Amino acid sequence: MQLQHLRAFCEVADELSFTRAAKNLNYAQSSITAQIRSLESTFGVPLFDRSRRQVTLTTAGERLLPHARRILQISEQAREDVRGAYASRTLRHRRPVQRV
Repeated sequence: MQLQHLRAFCEVADELSFTRAAKNLNYAQSSITAQIRSLESTFGVPLFDRSRRQVTLTTAGERLLPHARRILQISEQAREDVRGAYASRTLRHRRPVQRV
């Protein structure tokens, strides 16, 4: 499971459209579809019900959505924290331990 796939999943869930999600994320629609299929393969269940006119979350998709949002939020917080630490020079480089 990749963060990129979770971002695509959340965007499709928000838009209820693979086309709009792809446009918002600057991806080809086929890429978004492949990312969602990869997630569905990982979980072994469909995450969206797809018809020609409508996309809706399945029960499994509804259950995944809050977890996906939380994972993405934690990932962003970690990124900001690490960048902030680097900017304030609080990170110290460790010297490799020399083995004798």
